[in-house]
Amino acid sequence: MKTRFILAVCGLSFVLAGCASPPQKSVDLKPETLTVQGGRVGVVMTQLPKVNTYFPGADCLLCMAGAEMMNSSLTGQTKNLTPEDLPTLKNQAADILRKRGLDVTVLTDNIDLDSLSSYGTDGVNVAKKNFSSLAEKYKVDKLVVFNIDSLGFVRPYSAYIPAGDPKAMLHGVGYMVNLKTNTYEWYAVVDVKKAASGNWDEAPAFPGLTNAYFQVIELSKDKFLQPLAQ
Repeated sequence: MKTRFILAVCGLSFVLAGCASPPQKSVDLKPETLTVQGGRVGVVMTQLPKVNTYFPGADCLLCMAGAEMMNSSLTGQTKNLTPEDLPTLKNQAADILRKRGLDVTVLTDNIDLDSLSSYGTDGVNVAKKNFSSLAEKYKVDKLVVFNIDSLGFVRPYSAYIPAGDPKAMLHGVGYMVNLKTNTYEWYAVVDVKKAASGNWDEAPAFPGLTNAYFQVIELSKDKFLQPLAQ
C-alpha cells in the first residue's frame, strides 16, 4: 500500500508538471501510408502492465488508503487475472499488414520507451522520443508501437467517497512512427471501460466484472487493429 501512496503522489506531480505540454492529437492512418513504397515496417509492444485496480479522484494519501481498503477484495481478484492474449496483438497486427503486401518484422523484445532520448525538436505530430536510432538497429523504415499503460478495474472517487461502481478497463495508445522524420503517421488513444452485466459486487471472484474484463480485452484489440485493416 505504501508503494501505491508514493505512486499517487508522483502521479499527481507528473500531471501538474506536464500541464504545459499539450497531449498528442489523434492522427488518422491514411491509405497511402501503408504501401510497399513506404518501406519495411516493424511492429513492437511495450511491457504490459500488471492487472490492477485504479481509483482516480482519491487524490490524498488517506483517500487512497480508504479506497484501497474498501476495494481490497477486488484488488485481490486482479491477482488471478492475466493479460490473456494481449501479447499476441503485435503478431495479429503484423498479419494484417502482410495481407496488404507490406514487408513486416515483428520485434521479439519489448520496447522500453524510457530508454529513448528526447527528440528535441517540436512540430506537428513530431514524436517526443527519438525513434530514429531504431531504423538501423531493426532494419525498418516505420515502427508500429502498441503501448498499453493501464489494465484491470477502475472506480472513480471524490476524495473518500466512491463516485461510481467499478468497471473493467484498458487504456493505451497505438501509433506508427516514420523513422526518417520521427513523425507520427498514425496515433490513436484506446480507452475502453465496461461495467458488469448485473450486480458487480460478488466477492471474491466478481464474475460480472471479470467477464467484463475479458470483453474489454477483445474490444480493445479490435480498436487497435481496425485502423490497420481499413
